[in-house]
Amino acid sequence: MLTFHQIIQEFITLWVVIDPIGTLPVFLAMTVGLGPRARRDVAFKAIATAFGVLVFFIVVGQIVLEALGLSLGSFQIAGGLVLLLFSLQMIFGDGKPESEIKAGTSTSQRAIFPIAIPSIASPGAMLAVVILTDNDRFSIAHQAMTATIMAAVLGVTLLIMLLASPIYRVIGLAGASIISRVMGMILAAVAVDSMLSGLERVGILAG
Repeated sequence: MLTFHQIIQEFITLWVVIDPIGTLPVFLAMTVGLGPRARRDVAFKAIATAFGVLVFFIVVGQIVLEALGLSLGSFQIAGGLVLLLFSLQMIFGDGKPESEIKAGTSTSQRAIFPIAIPSIASPGAMLAVVILTDNDRFSIAHQAMTATIMAAVLGVTLLIMLLASPIYRVIGLAGASIISRVMGMILAAVAVDSMLSGLERVGILAG
């Protein structure tokens, strides 16, 4: 079983890599024009998808990554590139018309990408759960506790996204558009930082 110190340590690790606060601008950007019920639907679908992806990596992620010979650096570079492309869309893209996001399939697609992947279940989060549940080092009970801690962090992320509705009512469509572009700049910086960190890990850049 995990000690209290280990629980806190794993919670902080998963909080950092999942980044519940950082998900809010992405969620707001992808739910512009949606009503409160549709935004809740997107939030729950995104959390369910992210939970399924991270549980998959807990169960078989280590086996898959070892078989493919993938490193943390390559994952960070790929994830950073995806985030960078999305951030550029947030900055330069047109506003999302309401007619584009009323369909259930469109809502589901927005919940999956980019909210669930790669915002919540980021490459860093995927590899973090693999490391924290290393089959060679940790027991099944330990891995189950880590999964529970991960679920708690995802629960906080869901709560933050659900609170986005009253935030949206205050800022309105124009405010959401402004925040989308400002946060797009921040997200671009995060993406570049992730790519630089990945390049350092694979030895292309000096640490």
